[in-house]
Amino acid sequence: MEFGRVPESVLNTIDFSLPSEPIFNKQVLKGKKQNNPKLYLGCAKWGRTEWVGKIYPPKTKEKDFLEHYVKHYNSIELNATHYKVYGASGIAKWAEKARGKDFKFCPKMYQGVTHRGSLKGKDFITTEFLRGIIAFEDLLGPVFVQVSDAFTPKRKDELFDFLRSLPTDMQFFLEVRHPDWFGIPDIQQELFATLKEMNIGAVITDTSGRRDCAHMHLTVPKTFIRYVGNSLHPTDYIRVDEWIARMQYWIEQGIEELYFFMHMHDEAFSPELTVYMVDKLNAACGLSLQKPAFVQQQQSLF
Repeated sequence: MEFGRVPESVLNTIDFSLPSEPIFNKQVLKGKKQNNPKLYLGCAKWGRTEWVGKIYPPKTKEKDFLEHYVKHYNSIELNATHYKVYGASGIAKWAEKARGKDFKFCPKMYQGVTHRGSLKGKDFITTEFLRGIIAFEDLLGPVFVQVSDAFTPKRKDELFDFLRSLPTDMQFFLEVRHPDWFGIPDIQQELFATLKEMNIGAVITDTSGRRDCAHMHLTVPKTFIRYVGNSLHPTDYIRVDEWIARMQYWIEQGIEELYFFMHMHDEAFSPELTVYMVDKLNAACGLSLQKPAFVQQQQSLF
């Protein structure tokens, strides 16, 4: 992901601390830990050739990448569905690779709906998109709706009308990027209040050059975090430590589901940072989340 990318030379000058907990979240979290909060960690794509010989066995063919991905992660932020509307048969083949696992596919809504022209008049293509992804069945996680960087609050009525048209028996999360959504207090307040009213989540995006997008607001008792690292720069580990502390707090306060997706400007290094995060998170929260196992580690067991 290139959003929010800055030159490496300025990374040490950025304040990566997360914002303080919004008072708003007290309306959403019950203040009491749930019996079985669900935590899902993953990446944006499984089709990374850089992982062959790293977490995928040597000479793994692309058609088999997903089969191996589900052995290392328990979710995927599925960007593939942003670029093409997949039919139910294709989706079902993907789902079969994870059948029997506690795994969630979190498909990104098709760009023909969200990034091409108005959100009005998109009923047919939206229905076709949804018709395909319901084939994930019990493996379907939240659906991720992103509008473009140029989508301003001046179009808020258009956005809210579209969101209200979506089915209420599916969980949706919204990502907005234009600075005015966060920089104008009244606009930000209206955005989060409206999402809460509609039971739609607010995506939290943590990227170096757009600290405003790491807003920390929970509009449902679930969260969807897009973390963008910098190829294992020392600040990546500091940032992950901040997130572990915040997630631990949210778990204690009663969050029900937490989705954390690891992005890198160079995705080759996502597994390494995931391992660091899972080890720290398991220790801090008493969890047993799975983590990537590297090929050399696997071979050393035999």
